[in-house]
Amino acid sequence: MSRTVPADILTALAQPEVQPFYAVEIDLDSAPLRLWTGYGERTIDGQTYTGGGDLVNISGLEEVADLSAKNITLTISGMPPEVVSLALQEPYQRRKVRVLWGVRDVDDFVEVFSGSLNQMVIEDGAESGTISVTVDSKLVELERASNRRYTSLSHKTRYPNDTFFDFVAQIQDKNVRFRGT
Repeated sequence: MSRTVPADILTALAQPEVQPFYAVEIDLDSAPLRLWTGYGERTIDGQTYTGGGDLVNISGLEEVADLSAKNITLTISGMPPEVVSLALQEPYQRRKVRVLWGVRDVDDFVEVFSGSLNQMVIEDGAESGTISVTVDSKLVELERASNRRYTSLSHKTRYPNDTFFDFVAQIQDKNVRFRGT
């Protein structure tokens, strides 16, 4: 998939020394979690991201030309036991995730991946823990089977006043004749 890269980033990439970074935003119930692969705080798109440095790892990030459904794995290591405990309590499945890419000293960025959280693996140690989450791209949702049924009851959970499916039983054995013109 081709992307438009802002001119400021293209200019920075032409310099002899380039310092790229990734930033991750996870939309959780308690508060959005925003981390970037540098140190200290950084403002991106008007939001403050906390530096995770080498403790934040993104794997499986690749650009493909087709519409294949991909996923990535975000790993955050060195987490204290309190943070690991909070991760266990937070409902995380299907929470939105954005991965941004940019260059230091440039305000622009490029969104390189977006999707939703799927699976979390926690390795808890005595001093610190590691949290790994799988993030599915938006295309993975299209591969999942729908849990909707084509019944009156299922339809009315979404559209309570619609009686469309109420007549299916009456018309299923009807013989309808069409006249040619």
